[in-house]
Amino acid sequence: MPLALIYARSENYCIGLDGALPWELPDEFNHFSAATMGAAVIMGRKTYEDHCSELPGRLNIVITRQKDFPLAPGVIRANSLQDALVLAEQKLHQVFVIGGANVLRDALPLADTVYETVIHAELQGDTFVDAFDFGNWSSELIKKHLADTQHLSAFSIYRHRRSIQERKC
Repeated sequence: MPLALIYARSENYCIGLDGALPWELPDEFNHFSAATMGAAVIMGRKTYEDHCSELPGRLNIVITRQKDFPLAPGVIRANSLQDALVLAEQKLHQVFVIGGANVLRDALPLADTVYETVIHAELQGDTFVDAFDFGNWSSELIKKHLADTQHLSAFSIYRHRRSIQERKC
């Protein structure tokens, strides 16, 4: 089963502030929406709390051990990343892990592709993703977006693909 990570981060690896994204970049969000449409999206509870609703057109799986944590209709609960991957595999071919930081870190060894948006700014936040080492991966720039009236920061979107010898079996 193909597993991809997709996330955006600032140059100082910030991915969140007070339970939300510390930026508003409509074209980056459009990239996320287009890439994940029709796929399974796996997220941690805190990432889910950012929107507390189903992301339409996707199989939504939230990792939480809180059995009484309220989920929107159509959102599936999983106790662990492994449980979430089994649920996703039963339903769909393509699976994306969308956050948070711990889930991304745990899923990286299993991923064959990472879509990483780098926002060209150092941002204040309270949640940071690890600086993943893509040295042995094949990386390509997919899109470079300059700052404009709707995007206060420039950003670049990269696709990293694990080399065959690096893939975990």
